[in-house]
Amino acid sequence: MKSFQERLYEHFAQVFTVDAVLYEGRTDFQEVLIFENRIFGKVLILDGVVQLTEGDNHIYHEMIAQVPLMAHGSAERVLIVGGGDGGVLKEVLKHPVAAAVLVELDGQVIELSKRYLPAVSGGAFEDPRATVIVQDGIKYVAEARQAFDVIIVDSTDPIGPGEVLFSEAFYRDCKRLLRPGGILTVQSGAPFFQPAELDDVCRRLSAVFGAARPFLAPVPTYAGGMLALVAAGESREALRPPAKVLRERMGRIKGGTRYYTPEVHRAAFTLPPCVVPPALRGDPAKA
Repeated sequence: MKSFQERLYEHFAQVFTVDAVLYEGRTDFQEVLIFENRIFGKVLILDGVVQLTEGDNHIYHEMIAQVPLMAHGSAERVLIVGGGDGGVLKEVLKHPVAAAVLVELDGQVIELSKRYLPAVSGGAFEDPRATVIVQDGIKYVAEARQAFDVIIVDSTDPIGPGEVLFSEAFYRDCKRLLRPGGILTVQSGAPFFQPAELDDVCRRLSAVFGAARPFLAPVPTYAGGMLALVAAGESREALRPPAKVLRERMGRIKGGTRYYTPEVHRAAFTLPPCVVPPALRGDPAKA
């Protein structure tokens, strides 16, 4: 039986059996592999790194999107940088937002995702509130003039095409686009294997925003089974509202969630000491 071995890390790898290859090729920016696995369903690989699977993508997409949207409570305009598979877009459009703008560098990833992974986006690309722009996210954020309530950076790891989406300059441009009370969320890799990357993201976001708080999502197909995300906004309290407030806001979501709940939202920000980035250690108010 064929297999695929991911080698994102130098001394660790995970292996998937490949029941059928659905697509294999190269876009203008990266190599793409889509295959079927009998446990996780369809799997999307970019440049040899697992991006998502049908089986567990909802955990990642719900946490990176629902946490800022629920924390904000009344977002009207949302910007998604990256996210060409449409999973975050689907989560955003569960809310009564007026507009969701998705800016993706690689338009071929969008088309391949629509063709081979339609369940991930669930028809979100056809929603009249959605605008899809095929453009460099760095350029878009630097030049945009319209304001947003929430910005979600659904990027690849800080290597290759996604590296520039982890810079302080990019975060400053994002803050400029946010309305008062606006919230930004970004993914920050597997904390066990990438502690330095998580620390860098927290340091840079803390330098730009009033508060930056990491939170966790258990995603089986990411190395170590745990993904770190970071939310940034005007205050720590705004990122983790009381459970009662979050429960009231749950009623606005159409289609429900499979992983996210108000209790999960609050618990996700409670980090074990070994995961707290050095940038936040020594100050309980920041951790």
